[in-house]
Amino acid sequence: MTRTFVDFLALYGHFGGEDLSEEEEEGDEEEGMDEITPLIQRAQQHAVHGTATPAKAVFLLLKSFVGTGVMFLPKAFSNGGLFFSTALLSAIALISLYTFLLLVETRNKIPVSFGDIGGVLFGKHMRWAVLVAITFSQVGFVCAYMVFVAQNVQALIESVSQCEVRLSLSNLILAQIAIFVPLAMIRKIQKLSAFALVADVFILVGLIYLYYYDFFILSTQGVADVEWVINSSAFPMFIGTAVFTYEGVGLVIPITESMAEPEKFPKVLSGTMVFITSIFLSVGFVSYLAFGSHVQTVILLNMPGTTALNTVQGLYALAICLSIPLQLFPVIRIIENGLFTRSGKHNRMVKWQKNLFRLLSVLVCALMAIVGSSDLDKFVSLIGSLCCVPLCFFFPPLFHLKAIATHWRQKALDVIILLFGVLSMTFTTGITLALWSKGGEPAPVTRCPA
Repeated sequence: MTRTFVDFLALYGHFGGEDLSEEEEEGDEEEGMDEITPLIQRAQQHAVHGTATPAKAVFLLLKSFVGTGVMFLPKAFSNGGLFFSTALLSAIALISLYTFLLLVETRNKIPVSFGDIGGVLFGKHMRWAVLVAITFSQVGFVCAYMVFVAQNVQALIESVSQCEVRLSLSNLILAQIAIFVPLAMIRKIQKLSAFALVADVFILVGLIYLYYYDFFILSTQGVADVEWVINSSAFPMFIGTAVFTYEGVGLVIPITESMAEPEKFPKVLSGTMVFITSIFLSVGFVSYLAFGSHVQTVILLNMPGTTALNTVQGLYALAICLSIPLQLFPVIRIIENGLFTRSGKHNRMVKWQKNLFRLLSVLVCALMAIVGSSDLDKFVSLIGSLCCVPLCFFFPPLFHLKAIATHWRQKALDVIILLFGVLSMTFTTGITLALWSKGGEPAPVTRCPA
C-alpha cells in the first residue's frame, strides 16, 4: 500500500507529463540535454516507467480526482437547481472524459508532455500557455484548499471551545503558512507519501459520514426546500464548480505512462469516471435534498457540532491540509524551471534563492486565499471557469484537431468542444465576477450566538 502512494506522488513529479522532479538538479554534469537532445527522446528518457496494473491505475485516478471538490457540490447544486445540475454534471463528466481521451490519443502520437504537445504543434508560446494554465489552476486549488481548511478549523474550534475561542478566517489562513513553508522546502516529493496515505483515509471517513448524516436528515426531517429544475439567478456558477471538481487532468498523461499496458487506459479511465461521477452526483443531489436553500459552500459546515462531527471535520480538514503540498509542488517546479537556469545542489546562493521563492509562493497563495474567503462559493466557480476550463475543453480538442483529426466528424466535434470551452469560460467567468461584485452571500453557519 505504501508503495502505491509513493508511486502516486511520483506522478506529481511528472505533472502534465512534465519532468518536474528535482532529479535533474543532481545531473548538472549531463550534457546536451537542453537543445541538442531531441524533444521526444528527452521526454521518453524522463517518462514514468510503465509497471502499473489496471487496478492500480484505477486507484491512482481515484486519488487524483477526489478531494475538496466533492464537498463544494451540494452548494453548486443549489446554484444550478436539482435537475439542471444533475444533467449538466453528467454532461460535463462525459465531455471531460472525451477530452481526456483526446489528450491521451494525441500524446500517443506525439509522446511528450502536455505543454510540449502544444509546443510541437503550435510553437513555444502555446507550450507556455499550457504551463500558465496548469500553474494558475493549481494555485487556485491551493487557495481553495486553504480556505476550506480554515473554515472547517474555525467551526471545529468554536464547537470544541463552546464559543469561548473565535478566530477569523484570515488568521487561520495565515497560520497555515507555518505548516506549508517547511513542506514546500521538500525537494523529494516521495517523502510526502505518509501524508498522502493518511489524507486518503481521512477523506474516505469524511465521505462515509456525510452519506450517513444526509440520509439521517432525510429520514427524520424529510426533503428540504429545493429548486427542483433550475436556479435562473445563479446557474452559470455551477459550470465552474463542476469543472473544478474534475481536477485531475494534469495526471492523465503520467498515469497513462505509468501503466504496463497503456492501451487499456481508455477503458480504465472510462470506468473510473463513471464511478467518480456517481459519487459526485449522489453527494450533490442527496446533500442538497437534505439541506436545501440552507446548504453551505462547504457541506460539512451544515452539520451540528457533535463529537462525531468534530472528529470527522477535523480529520477531513487535516486530509486536505496534507494534500496542499502536492497541489503546490507542480506550481513551484514549473516556475522554478522558468526562473532558474542553474542548480542549487552545488550552489548555496541559488538554493537560497529557490527557498525564498518557495516562501513567497506560499505567502502569495495565502493572500489570495484571504481574498477568496470572502465568497468561497464564487471563488471556486471562478477558478473552475477561468483556470480549469481551458485545460479540459480548450487545449485537448485544439491539439487533437491539428495532430489527429482527419475525418470531418472528428474535426466538427473538436471544434464544437472548443467553442463550448471558449463560450463557457467567458460566460461563466463574466457572470461569476458580476455576482461577486454584488456580494450578498450569507455568512457561513456558525455554532456560536452573534
